[in-house]
Amino acid sequence: MLDEIDSTNAEARRLAEAGETGPRWIVARRQTAGRGRRGRHWSTEPGNLAATLLLHTPMKAGEAAKATFVAALAVADLLDVFVSPALVAIKWPNDVLLDGVKVSGILVESGPHPAGGLWLAIGVGVNLAHAPAETERGATAVADRLRGDLGFAPPVEAAAEILAETFAVWWGRWRTLGFEPILDAWTSRLVGLHGPCTARLEHETLEGVAEGVEADGALRLRLADGSHRIISAGDVFFGRAA
Repeated sequence: MLDEIDSTNAEARRLAEAGETGPRWIVARRQTAGRGRRGRHWSTEPGNLAATLLLHTPMKAGEAAKATFVAALAVADLLDVFVSPALVAIKWPNDVLLDGVKVSGILVESGPHPAGGLWLAIGVGVNLAHAPAETERGATAVADRLRGDLGFAPPVEAAAEILAETFAVWWGRWRTLGFEPILDAWTSRLVGLHGPCTARLEHETLEGVAEGVEADGALRLRLADGSHRIISAGDVFFGRAA
């Protein structure tokens, strides 16, 4: 457990490029330069969880990227311990929601490992005690939605331990049973399907209906003219107010 670091994902990269293969969890009480998708700042306030799992894998980058689905399920299971499971959901591709509001973000990165194959950094941030202010779509924290029989949010150490356990379960299922059971479990927690959807891509914004997900987890969007677009990456907002 580190008291402070620039970024747990950045530390995983440094360790991997120095030859570390893991598996190794890197957990910090505070990040000074935490990152989300597309280089966005990710705030880690005291009492919140910032963790990255460093792995070495022979998988190709496209296959390794599916670890984001495993991570989302692991976070959802972590939240189930402290809040009503009915409040926990996943928003495509990997935001975990609590009562419809973002409580966690996941960032998976990879690169060539000196020993061959890839290093894989699976970064997870969870708002345990505090929610950051002034986010585009709002944010919440576990402390704001605790079960009635709990008096306070879990400490970082306890949450990190549970996360490691839930991640190991889902990772084991993926490697043993294949990706389909992972996708099925992930889809069962997914919100926003079969409703209005706006996808902000790098060079365009698309509006339509989120019809479902492909076998690799990509989002299938039906446009107004009846055509379909497969969205593999982007910022996606569900609902008519998107």
